[in-house]
Amino acid sequence: MSAALLGVVQGLTEFLPISSTAHLLLGARVLGFQDPGGVFTVMIQLGAVLAVVWLYRAKVWEVLVGLPSPGPARQFGLAVGLACVPAFVAGALLADYVKTVLYYSPAVMAWAFVLGGLAMLAAERWRPRVTVTSLGQLTLARATAVGACQVLALVPGVSRSGATIVGGMLLGLDRAAAAEFSFFLAMPTLAGAFVHDLIEVRDQLTVDRATEIGIGFVAAFISAALVIRPFLRYVTRAGFAPFAWYRIALGVLLFAAMTAGWR
Repeated sequence: MSAALLGVVQGLTEFLPISSTAHLLLGARVLGFQDPGGVFTVMIQLGAVLAVVWLYRAKVWEVLVGLPSPGPARQFGLAVGLACVPAFVAGALLADYVKTVLYYSPAVMAWAFVLGGLAMLAAERWRPRVTVTSLGQLTLARATAVGACQVLALVPGVSRSGATIVGGMLLGLDRAAAAEFSFFLAMPTLAGAFVHDLIEVRDQLTVDRATEIGIGFVAAFISAALVIRPFLRYVTRAGFAPFAWYRIALGVLLFAAMTAGWR
């Protein structure tokens, strides 16, 4: 039951700019769910990734088919690839520290919630003039700069989608283009994290652990598939301010809980 609930949390929050990792870690603490090394947390993300692959399967197929030939498809594929490099490098160097130290620090999550929310409000208010309204207009340099923002998401509470969306907006992307590019960055980034963790724990996967991950994976896929398109329509119309205020409120609540003695 806990694995299914956490899978739903993962799917609902992965593509919202509110940090799925922090929500999973906090949810696991509330439910008493044990996740040594954060393996469950990372591995069920693949369910959410496959949901976005399914929803954007036409675009994914267009890019894959077009890679051998010069043109927009190859340009976009190269943009996504270059944008993922900073996160791959930082993840390889810092994964152990993140999982053994930051994952167990509610204070880090609380600060990340609040500061991330303030950054989102600032981006909405003072973002530069929009110069990119579709992914076809994205240059390699701009794509790489957006991708570098994913490194911040190693800190639980920052939010991978939040960091890339805010980064995209500050680099001139409109809300819809920033959100969509964040979705495409999630595919190789989270797939890479899944493979990395699977290799690390392949000898420790018992039947019970694999079953938990499978249940969470399916729940994450279904819930993510249901939330992605409505989220994109909503932010195109209303912006990110509601998510920013939610982050700030959650961070303040977490600080209050720690002050009251919760660890």
